[in-house]
Amino acid sequence: MIYDRILVRYGELSIKGKNRKYFKNALHKIIRYKLRDFNEITFEITRDRCYIILNGIEPKLVTDQLDQVFGIQSYSLAARCENNIEAIKSKALEVIRKQSLKATTFKVETKRSDKQFPLISSEVSRVVGAHLLINTDNLTVNVHQPQLTVYVEVRAEGTFVMAEQIKGLGGFPVGVGGKGLLMISGGIDSPVAGYLMQKRGVEIDAIHFASPPYTSIRSKQKVLDLIEKNAHYAPKEEIKVHVVPFTDLQKAIYDHIPASYTMTIMRRMMYRIAEGFAKKHNILVLANGESLGQVASQTLASMYAINEVTHMPIIRPVATLDKNEIIDLAKKIATYQISIRPYEDCCTIFVPDHPVTNPSLEKCLAFEQNFDFEPFVQKCIDDIETITVRANELVELTHQDECSINHLF
Repeated sequence: MIYDRILVRYGELSIKGKNRKYFKNALHKIIRYKLRDFNEITFEITRDRCYIILNGIEPKLVTDQLDQVFGIQSYSLAARCENNIEAIKSKALEVIRKQSLKATTFKVETKRSDKQFPLISSEVSRVVGAHLLINTDNLTVNVHQPQLTVYVEVRAEGTFVMAEQIKGLGGFPVGVGGKGLLMISGGIDSPVAGYLMQKRGVEIDAIHFASPPYTSIRSKQKVLDLIEKNAHYAPKEEIKVHVVPFTDLQKAIYDHIPASYTMTIMRRMMYRIAEGFAKKHNILVLANGESLGQVASQTLASMYAINEVTHMPIIRPVATLDKNEIIDLAKKIATYQISIRPYEDCCTIFVPDHPVTNPSLEKCLAFEQNFDFEPFVQKCIDDIETITVRANELVELTHQDECSINHLF
């Protein structure tokens, strides 16, 4: 096996100044957890790099895991050799012979951080490039738009030869930004919002509002399956889903609130419940999949009227994306096909024919005087059911689960 290690680059973490060590340690911890099943692997940590020493492990088994880690700018399969120009030439030829099956043009790019090495970067590139040109067929040099770039890094600890830089997920290691509560419905948008929250380093719990028997167990199953996809990016590959028994409160809303305002008031109640639960569990921020103007409850006027009930920060990662952009991201993280399963959630089963798109806050406050909603809100918080969802472990709900859940309502 030519490649004996993987070089991981930190990217955005490198600009964190005094907090840099904290961010790097968080990233290393997540990487080690993702690779916990590979006992042969060892690590070498430097100021700006992490080397994963494969010790015979197939590289793809490792890179499949690295592709689910936020905080990595890029990584490369690397072959180490001694800081000797003949050894570098030989290793570069091995690498390019493995990589150049489809390439017809190449260049060599060198970084020389070991200032004791007798050749400067441009000289290393020229010498290695000439060696590759002479000893390969059908390859020519193109320094401007090469199909293949051979990267040579001459460092104090050795020289590393690579043939590609594979883009990582970027962002920050999940958890360094604190914890957020994702309001998830089962649609296309909220799982994408959860993915983007994690990209910015926020560890998430999820809260889902269920209204059995109006919403089925299949709707709840869909939410758990969506969170399973998000769990692949979590620090320990698990996310807690808090299921709110929303039936009684939702029925009360439709019994006491004018039809055009039921959606607005329902969302206000959801925010009250989410905030109450978040404060109880020291969660700092709420998040959701709202996209500006997409539905009646997501106009600016609606957001203003709905937001009034909470003082917690609310992050809407997909607020400015159009639907096609959100769908593209959903397909990328494998949630799209789950989201389009035809099972309705509590936000869609009672949609009025003509929901208000420009609600008045004064009317919201007046309508809420029609019934005492606070006991309903508190009961929703008190009776929340928590399910832990783990990556690669699908939670399979049964008819018995549905019967026990309906009994709670």
